[in-house]
Amino acid sequence: MSDDMAGTGVEQPEFGRTWWGRAWLEALEQRARLDPDRLPRGRDYARSGAVGDLTLAPGEARARVRGRKTQPYEVRIRVRQFTDDEWDRVLAAISARLGHAAALLDGELPPEIAEDAASAGLDLLPGGGEVGPRCTCPDDADPCKHSAAACYLLTDALDADPFVLFVLRGRTRDQVLAGIRARRRGAAPGQAAGPGVTPAGQAGTGVPSGVGQPVTDEGVDARTAFGAPSSWAPIPAVPLPPQRPGSPAALPVDPPPWRSGLRDDLLELAADAASRAWEMAVGLSADAGLSLDPDADLARRAARALGTPAFTALAARSGIRERDLARQALAWRHGGMAGLELLRMEWDPVTEDPDATELLKTARAVLRAKTGVAEIIKGNRITASQLQLRLGRDLRWYPYARSGEDWEPSGPPETDPARAVADL
Repeated sequence: MSDDMAGTGVEQPEFGRTWWGRAWLEALEQRARLDPDRLPRGRDYARSGAVGDLTLAPGEARARVRGRKTQPYEVRIRVRQFTDDEWDRVLAAISARLGHAAALLDGELPPEIAEDAASAGLDLLPGGGEVGPRCTCPDDADPCKHSAAACYLLTDALDADPFVLFVLRGRTRDQVLAGIRARRRGAAPGQAAGPGVTPAGQAGTGVPSGVGQPVTDEGVDARTAFGAPSSWAPIPAVPLPPQRPGSPAALPVDPPPWRSGLRDDLLELAADAASRAWEMAVGLSADAGLSLDPDADLARRAARALGTPAFTALAARSGIRERDLARQALAWRHGGMAGLELLRMEWDPVTEDPDATELLKTARAVLRAKTGVAEIIKGNRITASQLQLRLGRDLRWYPYARSGEDWEPSGPPETDPARAVADL
């Protein structure tokens, strides 16, 4: 409610009319590590009716909150879900108390249920770091007033139905009740409800009852209600990455005609993203070049596009001559970041490593035998006729060949200089 409506006799809505609603607010204000100075602004927003309908799903709540702009902001509040093991402990603790289990099955959620969860080492109400509010507004506070308003509206949902707290922790009312019924029948998760009963009513297979059947009011194992694999079922194999990166899907809509080349740019970026993901999945790269600076990433992309029409477009948009970009692409293709750095720099191995003298001596002999002419040494570079060997700081030899007035990377690096120039 806005400030100018205060004192007009219009009753402001109260938050936390029930024990669960008040407990939720207390958790937000005192335990969830949200900014306490931001929460009151969210309360005022919630009272003014700025928050639209809440959408609840396991582990999160979503809402649209009106701000100063025409379009409302999208708010998402994520709450840490309990794992299957944690849920087993909570349901076992509740089922051990006959009165509490009966209250649940009767549609009630007494506050003592929170004590049952605590006895299992868990807390139904969120603690530090378990609430993650996110909003599309530009405010980087945690939470912003829009997220805080949605947090307060959640108290209304809890006042109306405290089972909402179970949903935020990852399971619906029906799934929780199914787990309670299964335990009260004496069937532990994954065990048969009776000897020799199978899903189809056939005897002798040892398959747990209820597996593969729809959940009914009679209740089934909570894992079955959740669709989790049963203990008797074979453990599924871990899916392996494909043999090669995938290809981009067709664009859902055509780019605007006034943006020439946008379609090809989008497809190239999508293919590049797929290639990076594949490299990480198969272990070829730790981060697939995500930490590269712009110049190095340009060389990486150019190496992929070399020899295709996309390379010409990439050179034009980067403002680099095709010949220069091609040299960078070859350096990256053969030696990665180390190869690219060696293309740009020159260093003196002898002054930095006394052992480099023997390395240079060996490489000089290799080039003289390969070309039949005297070699020239300049820093880490040994040149003879149309061939050149460059010693990297990793003490590997990188072969180069003359192309016009430039030297181009011509092969992968080798610790043995003879192998480096063998195919040149």
